[in-house]
Formats: sequence, C-alpha cells, structure tokens
Amino acid sequence: MRSWLFVPGNRPAMIAKARGVGADVLILDLEDSVAPTEKQAARACVLAALAEYRGRSRLWIRVNPLASPEIAEDLDTALVGGADGLVLPKAESGACVRALRAACDARGKPCPPVLAIATETAQAIFGLGSYSGLAPDLAGLTWGAEDLSAALGSASARDDAGALTGPYAMARNLTIVGAMAAEVQPVDAVWTDTRDLDGLEAECLAAVRDGFTGKLAIHPAQVPVINRCFQPSDEQVSIARRIVEAFAADPAAGVVAIDGKMIDMPHLKRSRLILQRAGIPA
Repeated sequence: MRSWLFVPGNRPAMIAKARGVGADVLILDLEDSVAPTEKQAARACVLAALAEYRGRSRLWIRVNPLASPEIAEDLDTALVGGADGLVLPKAESGACVRALRAACDARGKPCPPVLAIATETAQAIFGLGSYSGLAPDLAGLTWGAEDLSAALGSASARDDAGALTGPYAMARNLTIVGAMAAEVQPVDAVWTDTRDLDGLEAECLAAVRDGFTGKLAIHPAQVPVINRCFQPSDEQVSIARRIVEAFAADPAAGVVAIDGKMIDMPHLKRSRLILQRAGIPA
C-alpha cells in the first residue's frame, strides 16, 4: 500500500472527498486532528463512514494511545464498525501491539492489522527491534518527527537545508530496519509542507531508494505524487519478472545469468518485493 492519507474523523465531508483522490488507505483519525471535546462526535462520524464506505475503500482508524482514556471507546468503534486496520500512535515496542491484540481478544473480536507509529517517544527508539514475530497482526511500522521532536526538546527536526538532523535520521533509519526485521511494511513519515510537492517528490524518491514501500499523507494533493513515486516502473517490473522466472525455472540454482550479469538470492528477494509493490503475484 503506497499512500496512507490521514483524514480528521470528525469531518464527514472531508472523508467523502478523500475517497476520490486515489489513496490506497484512508486513515480516519481519532487522535491528533480531533480536539478532546470532539472525540465522541468523531467516533460517531467514523462509525457512520465505516457503515457507508466499508468494502469500497480501505478504511483504517488511528486510535488514541494505549495509555489514553479514549482508547477503549476508540477500539469499540473500530471493531463494531469493521475497520480494515488500526493505526497505533505512541507505540513503544512490540508489547504495545500485543496489548492491542489482547484488548481486541477481550472484546471477542479479532485484531485488525496494525500500523504502529513507532518513534514518537524517546523510549520508543529503543524498542524498534522488538516487533519481530508479530505479523500478520502487525502490518507495518512508520515513524514521525513531530512528537519525537517535542519529546526530545528539539528546536527543529530539519537543518537549514531541509535535511533531517541526526536524531530524526536515526529514527527513520531504525524504522526501516525494524520493519524489515519484523517482515512488515516500512512506511515513511508525512511531508508536512503541503504546498511543496517538489520537496515531497524528492523525499518519496529517497524513501523508495532506501526501501520504504509507502508514505503517510496529510493532504489530498500529496496522494498522486506518492502513488507515482512508489509504483514500480514498467522496466523495473519487467526485469523483476525475468529474475523471478529464471529462478523458478531452476529451483536448485543459487545464481542465474541474465543479460550477462550474475543474479543471486538478494536480487531475487528484491525482485519479489518489486512485484509485490506492483500488485503482481511473485
């Protein structure tokens, strides 16, 4: 899933409009974009959206953190409404995903797939290696600089040239490593300047280069850029097909030759990931 678009859970008109922008996932937000006084109204709005649009759009719910008094009602809303997945903020380790699964089990409902936002506290950085073994309950890991910046007391997460400073580059890098170790999807953080689509494209291409397979979005205009950048090109797909087919033709081979180049197991794994991103069975 390439694009994950946040939509405030208390804005039904925005939810309806967001369905038409091509996002792979709509994240109906019950956390940061909803004021405390609007939480109950937002849950009612989200429940109505799930009833109306479920099956026609991928609808995930960002619940409030596990430590929040709002989590019980958020979870009830998501489970009753049949949400396709949960986005868990302030996750600090794999234990948080297990706790969320246990809360679902206690309600007699299976836990939907979880995207954990795994870098929003200082403690969370030390837990990025603890998510292994949680798939398929855990679908992916993502990260964010804004809450971490507040937790660390940083003046900014980026330098004057727009590059991530040390702590935030580390958080990003550990997220992708943690996701791959857990065999789940690594999803890149939001690009906060909604007017700078060129900057978004550059960051998307860097994320693709490094191995991220999707990106969070906070504005509908960001979705086409994200989808385009994270969709493998026809040439990439063609080469990946040839590699997969070559190994399928000789299952005992550890190395195959294609166009005079020696192709080994890391190439095969990368090719399967490209085909997976393109929606092609490998």
